[in-house]
Amino acid sequence: MAKAKNTDKLVVQNAAKTLLANIRFASVDDPIRTITVTSSIPNEGKSTVSINLAQAIATSGKSVLLVEADMRRRSLSDMLGVRSRGGLYAVLSEQISIDQAIVETGQKNFYFLDAEPHIPNPADIIVSHRFAKLVKALSAKFQYVIFDVPPVGTFIDAAEIASLTDGTLFVVREDFTKREEALNAIGQLKKSEKVKLIGTVMNYCETETSEYYYSYYTKDGKKVKKGSDDQGTSKKGIFTNRANV
Repeated sequence: MAKAKNTDKLVVQNAAKTLLANIRFASVDDPIRTITVTSSIPNEGKSTVSINLAQAIATSGKSVLLVEADMRRRSLSDMLGVRSRGGLYAVLSEQISIDQAIVETGQKNFYFLDAEPHIPNPADIIVSHRFAKLVKALSAKFQYVIFDVPPVGTFIDAAEIASLTDGTLFVVREDFTKREEALNAIGQLKKSEKVKLIGTVMNYCETETSEYYYSYYTKDGKKVKKGSDDQGTSKKGIFTNRANV
């Protein structure tokens, strides 16, 4: 991923805020508060998208918990630079309480729940009643909860967790993910009536005039770039956050 200058970081932050706004627009009457972030294959940047979205939520004054739910390929702890005395497995096995496992990230309103390395049988844990109860308990403690989960094409974890949350964001890396891979992954998610796919986030995008940009797609497939006179229309269209986040 390219090193971002200060101006680029500002653009990324603004793109994340726009993504948050579109999530809120996606369901005004029934607010989306628990969010699954996934992709079709590894290395599409879903974890970085999760962090940027969580930071945008925290900056808006809302409390947010980011959960490491990719139990086989943990990355969030190193990316955030935080450590905890226990994670998901310790909480689910009642070794420690939720409050003891959750740690602060250093940013106001932004909290983190890790997953221990080498958790046995992650798939069995995710489909358990205890995990479903944990999702409800976390949503009662925080205004937003984001679950960073494995890619859809790798394990069943993504679809299972997505069925427990209010909405799912699907991350696609530009010029990296094959069309068939993305379509197959989305098709797997849509097999469950409980999964609500709220949008697609385009990641690792090309640059224009040395700056990142973002756009969204209307329901008829028309792309509307930042600064266009049409921006802000068709809030029901699939939003594509085009920023190197």
